[in-house]
Amino acid sequence: MSTTGQISPADVDPTGFGLRGADVMPEGGEGYHSGSAWRMVLRVFLENRLAIVGLGMILFMVLFSFVGPLIYHTQQVFNNPNLANHPPSGAHPLGTDPVGYDVLGRLMLGGQSSLEIGFAAALIAVGIGVIWGAAAGLAGGIVDAVMMRIVDALLAIPFLFALIVLGAIFTTSIPELIIVIGFVAWLVPARLVRGETLSLRVREYVQAVRVMGGGTRRILFRHIIPNTIGTIVVNATFQVADAILYVATLSYLGLGVPPPATNWGGQLSNGLNYVFAGYWWLIYPAGIAIVLTVVAFNFVGDALRDALEVRLQSR
Repeated sequence: MSTTGQISPADVDPTGFGLRGADVMPEGGEGYHSGSAWRMVLRVFLENRLAIVGLGMILFMVLFSFVGPLIYHTQQVFNNPNLANHPPSGAHPLGTDPVGYDVLGRLMLGGQSSLEIGFAAALIAVGIGVIWGAAAGLAGGIVDAVMMRIVDALLAIPFLFALIVLGAIFTTSIPELIIVIGFVAWLVPARLVRGETLSLRVREYVQAVRVMGGGTRRILFRHIIPNTIGTIVVNATFQVADAILYVATLSYLGLGVPPPATNWGGQLSNGLNYVFAGYWWLIYPAGIAIVLTVVAFNFVGDALRDALEVRLQSR
């Protein structure tokens, strides 16, 4: 910036990322796009022991669900009533379920669908929410008011009620569950990104792009959204955990994927029918898998929030 306080063309990065060094420039610190800032984020994240535990649990669940079936081969298509409700043994480490499926193999198969739905639904929710919130915040005025009133109206509908209605309308396959959960869960990231955008749109580097003739699309995708990456990443981790809980809830209510496909929520729901019969292996493994996975993503999300919090970094 020139000594007169005017924004000169030399202050603008020719790559299109705003004023040099001004991208998300926190008080007393460097921007998120600088290498030192990212090293600081990584250091703060790795100092959080719960974050390391969470990453370890997530990695274990991914390997367990997707690599496990390649090592531990089970038959998960045709049932065998002769093996129904067998207790854990050498042949079946976690026993068998009421139709003769191996519970350990079933747990791996359920983990695949639960994680696939969780990641994909979170991607859809965050994608829609980021674009909607950033566009509303950047536009301002009546456009912002109308777009956010739509979000407020949808947030007023009980989330579980909306999921149940949509789940009953659409067929309950994995792609449909991904779409249903993703198109219901985008409201929270939209509000978060809109709040960040209201702050970013008055920054000097955004004003410089406007003065130099930069269009709204350029400002949105080259300046606003990249500079909300911290909020986006943190919310995405929580969205994955929430999506896994939502699909478990829908499965518990009978709106999950149809057999022979399964997920952890469906296994837990089926196991509860035998809660008083002493068949603990039908209940606890799926319940523990859900709890560990959700807690792991929450650990990672909390650590990322601390690491990306500018005020914590600048202390």
